[in-house]
Parts: sequence; C-alpha cells; structure tokens
Amino acid sequence: MRMSLFLATTAMLAVAPAQAKLSAPETVMAKTVDAEYERSVALLQKLVDQNSGTMNFAGVDAVGKMVRAELEPLGFTVVWKPMTTAHRAGHIIATRAGKAGAKQLLLIGHLDTVFEKDSAFQKFVRTGEQAEGPGAGDDKGGMVVMIAALRAMKAAGTLDSANFEIVLTGDEEDSGDPIAIARADLIAAGKRADAALDFEGLFVEDGKDMGSIARRSSNSWALTTTGKTGHSSLIFNATYGDGAINELVRILAAFRTELPEPNLTFNTGIVAGGATAALDADGVRASATGKSNVIPSTALARGDFRTLSEEQTERVKAKMSAIVAKHAPGTGAKIVFESGGYPAMAPTAGNRALLAKLNGVNADLGLAEMAPLDPLRRGAGDISFVAKDVDGLIGLGTASRGDHAPGETVDLASIKRQAKRAAILMTRLGGGR
Repeated sequence: MRMSLFLATTAMLAVAPAQAKLSAPETVMAKTVDAEYERSVALLQKLVDQNSGTMNFAGVDAVGKMVRAELEPLGFTVVWKPMTTAHRAGHIIATRAGKAGAKQLLLIGHLDTVFEKDSAFQKFVRTGEQAEGPGAGDDKGGMVVMIAALRAMKAAGTLDSANFEIVLTGDEEDSGDPIAIARADLIAAGKRADAALDFEGLFVEDGKDMGSIARRSSNSWALTTTGKTGHSSLIFNATYGDGAINELVRILAAFRTELPEPNLTFNTGIVAGGATAALDADGVRASATGKSNVIPSTALARGDFRTLSEEQTERVKAKMSAIVAKHAPGTGAKIVFESGGYPAMAPTAGNRALLAKLNGVNADLGLAEMAPLDPLRRGAGDISFVAKDVDGLIGLGTASRGDHAPGETVDLASIKRQAKRAAILMTRLGGGR
C-alpha cells in the first residue's frame, strides 16, 4: 500500500562517499549480496510469476511456501497461520533464536499484491537492470531483499547476532475483517520486539535514497443525512427546511474549510442522494432515485482521512463530528467512523535514532546519507500496527515505480544496496559487528 518514485541508481551513486569502516564480517556480507545477485533476481521472478492477489488464497499460500523454502534452510521455524476467520488466506510467521542476550528484531513484509487472478498483468519481464511484474516492487522485491540480507548474514556468521521474528501478511493490500484478528499476530510480535524493520519499498527522490520513519493512518467514514420530503417549491421554509442533499453539501463544504492542518488529508469517495439512496454491501457502488421537483429525504457519502498520529486522528474525528452536529433547518445527520482502519506511525525520537544507525551503515558502505522522507509520500502499512510498542524503520525493500498499476517496475540493482544495508543494520542492531 504505498506510492513510489523511481530514479536511476547511478545518479545516487555518483554523489556517494568512498567506502570505509566495514568490519570483516560486514565485508563478507557485502560480497555475498553481490555474488548472489542473480540468484536473488531469479527468486524475484519466481515469486512474481505466481499470482498472489489478496483474494487468490491459493496463490498467497503458494508464495508462502516459496518463502518457507528460503527461510527454513537458514534455521527459521516457519508457521503458516490461516486467516479463515478474517476471510483471508493467511500469514507466514518465522522465528529464529540467536545468541544469549541478542536483541529481538521484527521483520515485516507481505505475500499478497493488488493484482488478482483476472488481471492482465501477470508476468515478470526483465530488461537489463529493470523488471516489470505484478508486485515486483510491492512487496515481492522487499521479501527478496529480506532473504538476500539473511543469507548474507548466514555466510558471514552473524545470523546468530539477533533473535528474529518475521511476519509476512497475506492481506496487506486488502486487510481481513475483523482486523483485530487479521493483525493479532503482528501486534503480538511488536510487543516482543526491540526494533521493527519494514521491507516495503524504498523511495528515491532527486537521485537520493530516502529514509522513512513515519506512515500515516488510514481511516474510513460514512455520512448519512436526512430531510423532510415534499414539493420542491416548499424547500427552505420553516416547515420543510433545507433537504438532505443540501445538508450533505453543507457538511462536505465545512470539512474542506475547517479541517485542513499539517499532515492531514481527507477525501470524499462516493456520494448519492434523493428520495432514496443506498450503497451496496461492499460500499463501492451507489444507487439513488429522485425528481427535480421533490425535496430529497436522504443522502449519503463515504470517504477517508489520513493522519500522522493517533492524537491527530482523535482530534480530526472530534472536529468532523462537531461539523456534522450543526444541522441545517429541518435536517438530521450522522457520521460513523468505520472500524478496520490502519493506525498512524508517528515520527518518534526512537525511529529517528534507528535512521541515524542506518546512516551509520550508509557511511561505512560508502553510500550517501538518507534524509527522512515526508510521510505524506507514503500510504498506510502494516508496521503502523506495532508503532506504539516498538521503534521502527520503513522502506528497506526495493526501489520501484508505478506500484499498484500495470507496468509496475522494480530497480533490480537496488536489491544489492538494500540487502547490504539491511544485513549490516540487523547485525549491528542485534548486538554483533
């Protein structure tokens, strides 16, 4: 679930400082990632060529089995957690114990894509150091980076420097319901972790890799207004009032003028009104009836809003509710904030400290420093469910462009620098060097 930018790797490397300060094991990790690059690309192709749209349960399961085959030889205990109750396929949960006193690292990614079985976009097509394919960047590229980094740590003898728990959800692109069940295992893992690393995609801006320490929430709302129906010649009088549609318009216009504040976006996605109005069971199709000379008795709208902290979420809900409560004459209105949204991941001091550690890795690899990415650039994601319990970083996956649309393209070369960063960072965070 993210937006992305994609620029040539060479532009970034041109401004990087010289390599320095890698320990002997870290040098082995970097060399291993380079040596196994084509193996990593081959794995990415295998994963991409297996459709795993969220609602293709068999496909999500198949990708999970492919990942299991990569993790078990590294000493991970891998469990498939079915999500039948949440109406989704399931999750991969993998654990590996390190040496005594090692830190607990939570690695996050997802098996599913937005491209279902009926999509025309189904295959991996490589052109030099780029490749198109469904989920090639989001998030199969991220899983390949994760696996490449863990293999490099194994080769260098540093895999025992940390305790690992990996959660790869099967429904990140369309979360299961109830979400309390769909994310229960991830939330529990966050409570056990000392740091969380999200292997969704890397952002590149103006030729520079960006660090991500925050994600905004995703919250849905539904608004229903009512009015007194009658002949249109009677609208706005003391008996019949303003009608349901005008009340809906009043509220939406007030949202536009009264809600704006930093890091908030809000959107109205669908509207209907008239003598009758209704949404389908999925909330994505509307129907209405009415006449130009009849005051409408009902109107409805659905939308979302996104915030950078839970405090901001609650403040915005209160402001929206207050606007709705100021009814125009002869009307009523009700707003419902729907369950199942994604919480916010605020840019905390702990997250900034993790980015500083990553920038220490960058300096030692001879890569440029990564500045914090504006959180307005990212969508919601799974790491937000653990953000209140553990410090985290986002964007350890591949660089890509066109995510969530046919033509999604991954920068294959980014596998190498991302896997090196991740392997060294995880070794240092765990307590090794």
